[in-house]
Amino acid sequence: MKTEVRRERLEHPAIVRVCHWLVAIAIPVLAASGLEVFAAFPSFGDKVPEHVVFTPPDAVRLGGWLGGALQWHFTFAWLLLGAGAVYAFYQLASGNYRQVLFVSRDVRGVWPMIGHYFLFEPKPAHVGTYNPLQKLAYTTAIGLSVVLVITGLALYQPVQLSWLVAALGGFRLVRVEHFAAMCGLAAFVPGHVVMVALHGWSNFASMWTGEVGSLKSEV
Repeated sequence: MKTEVRRERLEHPAIVRVCHWLVAIAIPVLAASGLEVFAAFPSFGDKVPEHVVFTPPDAVRLGGWLGGALQWHFTFAWLLLGAGAVYAFYQLASGNYRQVLFVSRDVRGVWPMIGHYFLFEPKPAHVGTYNPLQKLAYTTAIGLSVVLVITGLALYQPVQLSWLVAALGGFRLVRVEHFAAMCGLAAFVPGHVVMVALHGWSNFASMWTGEVGSLKSEV
């Protein structure tokens, strides 16, 4: 006699969920405190004469002044770096990175998924946990995070890491690269939220519980 057994399918291991939410907390704090730092010298050019690019409004800045903003920024930068390092180690050690990393064979699947999400076309079939558009978005976000860390370290210790500053094009260009990478990561967030919403509540809940749906088997 066969008995049907239901077991929950684990979508996101605990270590991935913890890292995800730590990064989700760190990014807005880093962006807001970074804008406060930028407001102290709102230019990418020479100090004299200074050409102000733009002055971020107070509502999107954190820290109150340059020293306070730097304390917020450094604290959460280490949080982002730590969570990112743990996440990367897990992905490599477990081999799970294959589900997330965008590779050449995924290129042809990007446009059909764009058509599905935004043009209401039928959902294309795909193999794996994430579809090609999701993999492109996640891989881009990971790449931008790496750029943020590297340029951030260069800005943090420009004298001790002068070789890195020089390799990145000089201090002023490093500021541009750091700012552009944060803008790119900030742009990823709304798209990520939209994708999660389109996939339904269970997809969102799985990042809290780790479970999505259930599997049936007979014994």
